[in-house]
Amino acid sequence: MLNLDDIQKAMLEEVADISDVPQGAYNFRVNSKLAGRHTTDRIDISSKPDGSGIDIFIKPGTKGESVHIPVVVSASGIKETVYNDFYIGDDCDVVIVAGCGIHNCGEHDSQHDGIHRFYVGKNSKIKYVEKHYGEGDGNGKRILNPQTEVYMEDGSSMEMEMEQIKGVDSTERTTIAELKAGAKLVVKERLMTHGSQTAVSGYKVSLNGEGSTADVVSRSVARDTSSQTFNACIAGNAPCSGHTECDSIIMDSGKILAIPSLEANNVDAMLVHEAAIGKIAGDQLIKLMTLGLTEAQAEEQIIKGFLR
Repeated sequence: MLNLDDIQKAMLEEVADISDVPQGAYNFRVNSKLAGRHTTDRIDISSKPDGSGIDIFIKPGTKGESVHIPVVVSASGIKETVYNDFYIGDDCDVVIVAGCGIHNCGEHDSQHDGIHRFYVGKNSKIKYVEKHYGEGDGNGKRILNPQTEVYMEDGSSMEMEMEQIKGVDSTERTTIAELKAGAKLVVKERLMTHGSQTAVSGYKVSLNGEGSTADVVSRSVARDTSSQTFNACIAGNAPCSGHTECDSIIMDSGKILAIPSLEANNVDAMLVHEAAIGKIAGDQLIKLMTLGLTEAQAEEQIIKGFLR
């Protein structure tokens, strides 16, 4: 493994599922500094001249490779904004793993704002995984504000897994996507807030090309006094199909605001939205408790299955 302490290694495993140096290309950022980088013959990573982030270039026809670009903040008081641009050639099939973990045991807030821009080439297939995680017993907050821009060429597809399950005090996620003909976007968001945490997720997907499709689905749990806002808009600007869905569990004194919306700007745009918010059903709890689980254990099992 790279020259990281135990806390930093544990955070990397949480946000990127890696316990050792991964195969393929990678760029590790720890406490606002480069902690390790590796490129391949087909994937190049370079620092921006002004030091504000990195550029990732994936050559046309690259298949079966991966890129890991996790960020770890383990010092209190760090506040940073990082710009990462992905230039993905035509006919690629790659996995990109990002994510940020903040361990704050101090008195000052720690904050990471990551701006990712994806330029996806024709007929390319991308899987993007982004996990956010926070921990630490300090009074300083753990703040994450990701911004994602996706520009998809004809026939391309992208699956995005966005997960934030624990420890982030405040987050504002903004995602915009523009799809050309035949492009396909799938977004799967998984979110849980607790304590007094706040989370805002905003999506704007523009289906600009004929035959483009989008499916934006969020599953979330709000516990204690935490609050969430989900605001997703799909705009159909061509013959296309789009679907957005928010399915949430509310517990304790949590608050959830769901705002799915559609914009049909073409007579052949087929768009659907759904939203459901409710508490855990009593019969589900009773069923699990008859199997020997306590009420708390039953709740955790239901939540785990819901967020899977």
